[in-house]
Amino acid sequence: MDVQRLVAMANDISSYFASDPDREAGVAGVAEHLRKFWDPRMRSQLIAYHRAGGTGLSELASAGVARLAAD
Repeated sequence: MDVQRLVAMANDISSYFASDPDREAGVAGVAEHLRKFWDPRMRSQLIAYHRAGGTGLSELASAGVARLAAD
C-alpha cells in the first residue's frame, strides 16, 4: 500500500483521538486502533516509515506508531 495513504489514514485516526484531553490516552488510542484494525503488513510498513523519519505524521500519530512499535 502507498505509504502516504497510510500516513493520511494514521493522521485521520490521530485527529479523532486528539479530542481526548489526556494525551497519553490519545496515544494509547491511536496505537490500539492500529493494532486492532490494521492489517499486519500495513502496521509494519507504517512502523518502518516512522523509524525512517516519519515525515508527514502528526505528533499524536507519530507517538501512537512509536507506542505500537514498542509493544
